[in-house]
Amino acid sequence: MLPPVAGARESEGPDPDMAAAELALGLIEGDERAQALRRVLADPGFAQSVEAWRTRLAQLFDLWPEMTPSGGVFARIERSIDSPTAPALEPVRRTGLLWPGIAAIASLIAASLLLVVLLRPAPTAPDPRTTPSAPVIAALPAKMLVAAIFPDTTAVPDASSAPVTAVYDPTTGGLRLTEAALADAKQSAELWIIGADATPRSLGLLSGKGATTLTVNRAHRALLAAGATLAVSLEAVGGSPTGLPQGPVVAKGTLSQV
Repeated sequence: MLPPVAGARESEGPDPDMAAAELALGLIEGDERAQALRRVLADPGFAQSVEAWRTRLAQLFDLWPEMTPSGGVFARIERSIDSPTAPALEPVRRTGLLWPGIAAIASLIAASLLLVVLLRPAPTAPDPRTTPSAPVIAALPAKMLVAAIFPDTTAVPDASSAPVTAVYDPTTGGLRLTEAALADAKQSAELWIIGADATPRSLGLLSGKGATTLTVNRAHRALLAAGATLAVSLEAVGGSPTGLPQGPVVAKGTLSQV
């Protein structure tokens, strides 16, 4: 987060990191957007913050292949907007009280929003020749688990301070992680799950370039629950030969349910 201006009070202006996040997410427009863009040109620190947000969010989209929405998606959105029964949204209050530490949870929020978009199934049109005798209740997808795995920059000085985002689907056992540049060519970054028994169990090796996709061993899936810890250690090429971490732990994060 950018440091506050000396002597400034919260009421004198928006949090600079909040403004950078809003610009990166495309949440502002008109005069406010023009003012923010001028600030990007005039304030190198603000420009760097905006670029950091864009990079962090772009990594999330690398986790999923590009998908074309079905033909009825935009019609559904328009109907929802025009519906007289659509609930009114309370205005968003901009307050600096909510933003300290937002960089730490931004990846979780973005991953959650992305999951909602990708996993929400489009409704199928009913067959006009039949009339259902009872309402059909669609099964809800299992709740996903996400974690922001923060590098220990004291252990890996060259590592980025941006967290690695992990998304776990308990239905399939699939675990996806954004790029984790934690190991050099002479080492492997190994991912571990640490449950209530405090025993690390290997989930696999992280890719040195780009996102990582793993299928969690069935014996370990029950360990991936809210509150469990994901940790990354640096091991010899190919991973730990003993089934336990042999090298230093260089990143940690806690799983949360969304």
